[in-house]
Amino acid sequence: MRIGIISDTHGNLNIAKAAISKMGSIDVLLHAGDHYKDAVALEKEISEVDIYAVVGNCDFEVFKPKDLFLEIAGKKIWLTHGHKYGVKESDDYLASLAIEKNIDIVVYGHTHIAVSKFIENKLIFNPGSTTRPRGSKPATYGIIEIKDGKIYPEILEI
Repeated sequence: MRIGIISDTHGNLNIAKAAISKMGSIDVLLHAGDHYKDAVALEKEISEVDIYAVVGNCDFEVFKPKDLFLEIAGKKIWLTHGHKYGVKESDDYLASLAIEKNIDIVVYGHTHIAVSKFIENKLIFNPGSTTRPRGSKPATYGIIEIKDGKIYPEILEI
């Protein structure tokens, strides 16, 4: 199972599409917010994969989920933008909730800074931003592969 992950596309569908084309074959696409409408537009163009998205702090007047809890390839995944969980200061709160709720993978956005780390066997993952990376870093996207029950995360430059 290959999961493509983007976040913080902020209305730039061309860069989002470039990231998706670089992902190669994926089974699922996750969009971690800030511009939910981008995920809706991508869903119209990419019919061969399931797309899941959440709203972020810049998704005004879009009344869709701020959090999604999915099960993919036997792994519990929490998709959130993260702005309601203080991720700009630290992702510790998300990690503690993942441990408490026995979530295998937390995918979030909001910070525009890529993160991929395991805390007590829970993957805490932020693909960065496709359009507005911070900290003089390049624009990025993510891939998580689940194979034989193991989780293999990767952050890639566009």
